[in-house]
Amino acid sequence: MRQVLEDMGEYPESLRRLEGAAGGFCAIPRAPGARERVHLQKSSVCSRAYFVVVMVFFHLYIINLIALLLYVHYITGSGEQEAPPERNGPVAQGPDPRDEHHMERSSEPSPGLSFQLPRLEGIRVGHKQRVSIVHDRTHEMRTLSLKPLLFEIPGFLSMEEGSVVMQLAQLKGMSHNPPLISNPGVDVPEEQRLSQDELFSLLDLNQDGLLQREEILSLSHTTEGSWLSSYNLQKIHTGLETHPSGVLSLEEFKRVSDGVLQYSRAAGGLDAHTRLQKGSTHTQLYLGEGTHHLLKSIRNRVTRLTRLPSSLVDLSEPMEVVRYEPGGYSHAHHDSSPSSPDSSCTHTHLAANSSASRQGACRYLTVLLYLNAAETGGEISFPVADNRTYEEEVLGDLSQQYCDKGNLKVKPVAGTALLWYNHLSDGNGWVGELDEFSLHGDCLLTRGVRWTGSVWVNVDPDQQRQERYQRLVSWHPDEHSKRATHADLHQDL
Repeated sequence: MRQVLEDMGEYPESLRRLEGAAGGFCAIPRAPGARERVHLQKSSVCSRAYFVVVMVFFHLYIINLIALLLYVHYITGSGEQEAPPERNGPVAQGPDPRDEHHMERSSEPSPGLSFQLPRLEGIRVGHKQRVSIVHDRTHEMRTLSLKPLLFEIPGFLSMEEGSVVMQLAQLKGMSHNPPLISNPGVDVPEEQRLSQDELFSLLDLNQDGLLQREEILSLSHTTEGSWLSSYNLQKIHTGLETHPSGVLSLEEFKRVSDGVLQYSRAAGGLDAHTRLQKGSTHTQLYLGEGTHHLLKSIRNRVTRLTRLPSSLVDLSEPMEVVRYEPGGYSHAHHDSSPSSPDSSCTHTHLAANSSASRQGACRYLTVLLYLNAAETGGEISFPVADNRTYEEEVLGDLSQQYCDKGNLKVKPVAGTALLWYNHLSDGNGWVGELDEFSLHGDCLLTRGVRWTGSVWVNVDPDQQRQERYQRLVSWHPDEHSKRATHADLHQDL
């Protein structure tokens, strides 16, 4: 017992020595021969591990928060974004945007196969998004109005490209009024009458010396140049269809058209929905095969910008180039015509063999190109853009007061393009009613010269009639290969 008490008395002293050596840690007795352990401060180890864990979770939280903000930013469109094609169903898409020169004419929908028209989203006024219209860069597109749906695309053309289009228009020849063809009952000035040779040259859009069906039908696309009546077109078209080769040379055209030409407006039957222009000259440039490579590039860019099937753009009317002199203007007007049971579209009237008494331009959308910058004046005005309602009796005569009362004016900037829809959607992916808010006019040009190019995409509100027209007029691969030889000879005109 005495030995035990002596041992117990020595234990506190030993314990104090061990605590001093361990730096305050509780010592654990070691077995004889065991390896000596390195004693560390428990508080130090625990705090460091805790800090590392907290920092890892903190960084993960920050990364997730940033990712969530970017996702919300992209979805809500609060800034610039890449505009994805809208898909409302089976939509026929255009070519790959990365291939600038790839523009084969797409095959038309087979019988019974329908397609829908994609439509760009405006989101809100001032919204910006990125669009790909050429293979090497993207362009910014800004929403200017929601009624009508109107966009601005700066840099659509370069300064050099605008100059080339103006030169091509001058080479084609600018005219003050649509050319006239004499009618026995109408007194037409001799200097305004066309010979058959001149008429053939105007009809031969790709200047290959032959008239194809597509060129005859394209003549009726626009009321601005409606200088042949439906009777004239039907006679020429019938002669072309009955010809064994399916094309007409100049001599064959003279035999077919001899004695049938007449001035269409005197004979009536055309929609009088045209705009009053003053101090301007204009011409039309074909954007299809056989034209200057820049004109085909413009067609490609319009296809990619609008995301419409390439066949719709290819079969639409030629681009109209207008040159305004000082003092020039155009009264407010709509580019398209309202649909009605007793009217038909000029571009499908002949192919559909329609018996409607009236014809009108059916232009789903407009792409206006500013080829140069006017010095003073020459703005395009949308007098009722984003109005709450459209009531003519309240608004008054805006055809001549569109600049004074205009809600939206856009100054001409060289290379800038404007895109707006002339029709609403019918809710099923097709053309609906005329958008009355698309009323617009060109303000008085007070100084300098202004050049513009208008590209219209023609779509019939009757979807079956549009698809039938495309099947009849579409270029087939064998025809395309034959005509490519002609196109190679006329790259600059």
